[in-house]
Amino acid sequence: MNRISPYWLLAVLCAFSLLLWWNPLLTTFSWAIHGSEYSQILVILPVSIALIYLQRATLRPGIAWERSLKIGRVVATILFTAAVALFITSRSGRLAGEDISLTLSMTGLVLWWLASFLLAFGWKASHKLLFPLCFLFWMVPWTHSFLDSVITCLQQYSASGTRIFFQAASVPVLQQGVTLSIPGLAIEVAKECSSIRSSLALLVTTMLLAHLTLRSHWNQLWLVLIAIPLSVAKNALRIFTLAMLGIHVDRGFLTGRLHHDGGFVFFAIALAVIFLMAKFLQQMETRIKKPDTVRVAAS
Repeated sequence: MNRISPYWLLAVLCAFSLLLWWNPLLTTFSWAIHGSEYSQILVILPVSIALIYLQRATLRPGIAWERSLKIGRVVATILFTAAVALFITSRSGRLAGEDISLTLSMTGLVLWWLASFLLAFGWKASHKLLFPLCFLFWMVPWTHSFLDSVITCLQQYSASGTRIFFQAASVPVLQQGVTLSIPGLAIEVAKECSSIRSSLALLVTTMLLAHLTLRSHWNQLWLVLIAIPLSVAKNALRIFTLAMLGIHVDRGFLTGRLHHDGGFVFFAIALAVIFLMAKFLQQMETRIKKPDTVRVAAS
């Protein structure tokens, strides 16, 4: 008896998951469309599918295919169990809020997708496609409390970074929490100015760039870690630039289009730095070669 096609098996399991998780999935996409904090969710699934398609050669049967499938079944069983447990827990009605329920439910959905892939293609293929598969966890919306904590950290570090820029420019500045006072102007780094949206976009983009351009896992990790302080630095630069333009050029800069819609300019600057760092790390990898072999002719 011929074994069912792994593509059909994956399609059936994913279709079944949509029946179970349809409402949480719609809610997640609704949050992503209407809330800037979750906007990156919209691109995660297409990017993951595209990455898997680019590496589709790894899905072909090879040596030890059956053994890979057996290991995949064991791991898939564990993940299926965890996915169902999270789905049931999210619908129990005993959770503190809708956001916690949605986080648990979407985590269960991603685990179901991972288990489906493991069951269809086995452990070896899944291991080779670990990044695009785990990249799907970015579809899980953070709880409001965790998101607020991240935004608070961004506010505080952005304020401190802006203070450093003012000090470097020899501008007298006093910082009290997230409020900065300079001659003629008081600046509050509000939640809306935390740059949570662009910071998450920068982090996701950096992870993708590191995966596509770097071979060393350590270099990939370094590049992603660089994106974290860089996301704060580009926001601090934005606040500093707006303040200086508002004081020395026109007060309209403090409330104008550059304030509300100019974040992409500083995002582009940060992304350019990431590209340069990726290029540098890539060149470092190409310089690491095996020692030259010296051939000695027999006399």
